[in-house]
Amino acid sequence: AMKVLMVCLGNICRSPLAEGILQHKARKAGLDLTVDSAGTAAYHVGEPPDSRSREIASKHGIDISRQRARQLKAVDLKDFDRIYAMDVNNFQDILAYAKGPEEVKKVDMIMNAAFPGKNLPVPDPYYGGQNGFEHVFQMLDESCSKIIESIRSESNSP
Repeated sequence: AMKVLMVCLGNICRSPLAEGILQHKARKAGLDLTVDSAGTAAYHVGEPPDSRSREIASKHGIDISRQRARQLKAVDLKDFDRIYAMDVNNFQDILAYAKGPEEVKKVDMIMNAAFPGKNLPVPDPYYGGQNGFEHVFQMLDESCSKIIESIRSESNSP
């Protein structure tokens, strides 16, 4: 199975949503996909996702309540096939772990799936209101659909 890792700063707002959305879409598409998420910082290790992320996910029929925050490890770059960063800071922090070009190739900004080469950040909704979380959900939903498409076409090519 292909393994995809979603990464943000604390692993409680954006990357848990990205993990939940991609997992949900993979199941619906009948794809054998392992999805996980991590944070570049250790602030929230062991905590469930932010209640606002859980709320917005469940509003869209996705349950992320069983997720627990963890910190990114160097071995993740070896273990995962694709690693998606939520913003440029996360992207650079992930690349700092990379051992060689093979691992560097696996890392991209998640919004590049929907808007290639634009390096658009997914804004951190932590200090904003509920509508910030809805906005993040919609952004991630769009990119995750494209990720599913690209994985599908990859697995269909000989």
